[in-house]
Amino acid sequence: MRFSDIPGQQEIKAGLVKTVDQGRVSHAQLFAGPEGCGSFAVSLAYAQFISCENRLPSDSCGKCKSCLKYEKLIHPDLHFVFPVIKDKKTKEQVSDNYISEWREFVGQSPFFSLNNWLDFIEVGNAQGLIFASEASEIIRKLMLKTFESDYKILILWLPEKMHIATANKLLKMIEEPPEKTLFLLVSEEPDKIIPTIASRCQMVKVPSFRLSDIAGYLQSNFGIGDKQANDIARVANGNIVRAVEMCKNQDTTVLNLDRFKNLMRFAWKRDIISIISWSEEMASIGREPQKNFLSFALRLVRENFMLTLGQGKNNIVYLTDDETAFSSKFHPFINQKNVHGFSEELNLAHAHVEANGNAKIIFLDLALKLTRLIRQ
Repeated sequence: MRFSDIPGQQEIKAGLVKTVDQGRVSHAQLFAGPEGCGSFAVSLAYAQFISCENRLPSDSCGKCKSCLKYEKLIHPDLHFVFPVIKDKKTKEQVSDNYISEWREFVGQSPFFSLNNWLDFIEVGNAQGLIFASEASEIIRKLMLKTFESDYKILILWLPEKMHIATANKLLKMIEEPPEKTLFLLVSEEPDKIIPTIASRCQMVKVPSFRLSDIAGYLQSNFGIGDKQANDIARVANGNIVRAVEMCKNQDTTVLNLDRFKNLMRFAWKRDIISIISWSEEMASIGREPQKNFLSFALRLVRENFMLTLGQGKNNIVYLTDDETAFSSKFHPFINQKNVHGFSEELNLAHAHVEANGNAKIIFLDLALKLTRLIRQ
């Protein structure tokens, strides 16, 4: 991964290059930004730049022995830690058990979410965590001498998913690491990281992508037209992961809109029989599609509330053409009296789905509550 492979983020890239040029590379850095801001890709490109044998003025060369190994994620001085699941077949739950899958996954695209990773390794409803056994493995690796590069580099993706025991064991090493050892932590929710870990890291804030950067990336990588790329980039609102998913799964977006329309129609009519059928259908589609729908519904509620407030002409409403056509008539039903209730119930349903609750009960309960809210 080279800096040039990442659209936009010029200020962040330039700042990181400057730290290397001036010999001010901090031993522990926290790359923090919202989902889809490319923070993992930035950290990986930074690691490759540090290890490159023939650095260019603003990027790694991409041709030296080190860069070629980085491209395949097989450099002996590059280590990864990421959320995994409990597996009864193995005694210790560590990232190395999934390193082959991880290399294949990251090789497909450097822009991804935790749900993408868990879907890739097909773990069903399991929750990804960084377990206590990971700490011992990290300490063992980093106590070794470097093989080829000046630095040993550990990229720890989503430190907010660390078990408390893992964090406590790593405190001392992060504060006083072995010589020529770098910790690059990549977080989407830095406020959930244990404060003693966060306080030992230099913060690198990675902003969301600009609309033009996402649109250009979609055009270059998916061959779509200018208007379609701009529409998707606008709805994605700085989240390149969401933009890529929308580009790949445009049929899913249409399907979620139909599901939302049906739910609102049944709720307004107080058609209990149809609501029960709708909740049973939602219960049958699987956990990730359910979460995807709830996130979609939350976004649509937000955008329709903005329309109700008369913000449609102020470039802060992010809707596709089909969503705009629907929302032009629907938005009065989302207002100051019920928008908080809508958001609260959809967020609660999302949390219950994540916690592996009974989907049929979750969606029936949600639909019945929205039936009351929509007439306020």
